[in-house]
Amino acid sequence: MAFTMRAVKVPPNSVSLEEARTRTFEFFKSACRSIPTVMEIYNLYDVVTPSQLRSNIAAQFRKNSHITNTKVIDMLLFKGMEELGDVVEHAKQRHHIIGQYVVGHHGLSQDSGTKDEGASDFLKNFYKTNYF
Repeated sequence: MAFTMRAVKVPPNSVSLEEARTRTFEFFKSACRSIPTVMEIYNLYDVVTPSQLRSNIAAQFRKNSHITNTKVIDMLLFKGMEELGDVVEHAKQRHHIIGQYVVGHHGLSQDSGTKDEGASDFLKNFYKTNYF
């Protein structure tokens, strides 16, 4: 059986930190431009707004803002391009997108208040004492 190699376009490594920074901004812009398509493909309008999704994407970028090694930045950009390609090509299911970019580590964006704000005292005590 013959092995055929697919042509994978890997961008060349960044020469300087400024070039890596420029590539990062370009990738962020392309990710933000694809938000309407992603919202339409995965039908996310009932779960999150485009601005909330954009904020979550920006938070992912800010999480790695302390990195100054250009090779690490290029590797993260490559991983991000692959992830964006998978999302836009519908290689993920809706619950993957919701779990990764809507809910994340902070809970739903819409659940900013307390959950049992209007609950009775009985329910509050029940929730405190019974863990699922």
